[in-house]
Amino acid sequence: MIVVTGATGNVGRPLTRALAEAGEQVTAVSRHAAAVPDGVRHVPADLTEPQGLADVLEGAKALFLLLSGDLHAPEARPAGVIDLAVASRVRRVVLLSSQGVATRPLGPSRIALRAVEDALQESGLDWAVLRPGGFASNALAWAESVRTHGTVAAPFGGVGVPVVDPADIAEVAAACLLDDRHTGGVYELTGPEVITPRRQAEAIAAALGTPVRFHELTREEARAAMTRFVPPELADDTLDIIAAPNAAELRISPDVRRVLGRDPRPFSGWVTRNIAAFR
Repeated sequence: MIVVTGATGNVGRPLTRALAEAGEQVTAVSRHAAAVPDGVRHVPADLTEPQGLADVLEGAKALFLLLSGDLHAPEARPAGVIDLAVASRVRRVVLLSSQGVATRPLGPSRIALRAVEDALQESGLDWAVLRPGGFASNALAWAESVRTHGTVAAPFGGVGVPVVDPADIAEVAAACLLDDRHTGGVYELTGPEVITPRRQAEAIAAALGTPVRFHELTREEARAAMTRFVPPELADDTLDIIAAPNAAELRISPDVRRVLGRDPRPFSGWVTRNIAAFR
C-alpha cells in the first residue's frame, strides 16, 4: 500500500490516479474530505500532528510526502513524519521539496525544507527527493480575473522561469515510488522553456481564443495578494526568485527526461488541459 499526502492538490491528485491505475493499493491523505478515484481509500489528516498518521501508515510500503503549508505552521515538526515512517516500517519515502533548497539555501522556507531532506536522507529509509521549480498551475491564481475581466495581473511581467507541469511531477513521483532504480535520487524538475508571465497570459488567450490583457503588479501589490494564502516568508522567498532568477533557476533540467524518457510538457499543454478554469 502507498500513502499519498496532499492527495487532492495539483500533484497529489494525478499521482493518486496514476498509482491506482498501476494497480497499487493507495491511501489518499488530505486535510479535508475529498473525492478520490474508485478503489482508493481517503483519510483526512493534519500533518502538523504527525501522530495522526500512525494508523494510516500501518502496513504501508511507501509514502509520498508533501508538506506544503503544514511545513510552515508554528506548531509544525515536519521531521516527525519521517520518524513516524521509520517506526511504521515504511520502506520508501518520496519527498516533494523545492528547487530553492539548492538555489536559495538561506531563504527561511528553504532552510526548513532542507532540514526535512536531511532527516529523510539520514533515516535509513529508501528515499528520493523531488525539487521542482515554479509550478505551471500557479497560473490558476489568475483564473477568476481572466473569467471576469479578461486580465492577468502579475509582477515582473518580462522575467521568466521554466515552470513545470504538476502532471510531470506526479509522473516522476510515481516512478520514484515504484522503481528501485530511483532510490537515492535527487531530481530537479522544470519545464522545457523559460516563459514569462506575459507570455503565459498570451498562451491562455490563445487557448481561449479571446484577448487577455496583462497588468503588471508592483512587488508590494503581489506580496499583499500572496500573503492571503501563504506565510510572509514564503511569499518573500518566491518573489525574490521570480524578480531575479539566478542562472541555476533559469536552467532547463534534464531530470524529467532522465526519469520518464520524454521531454517535460510545455506551459501551453498545461493551459490546454485546464482551460475550463479560465472560461
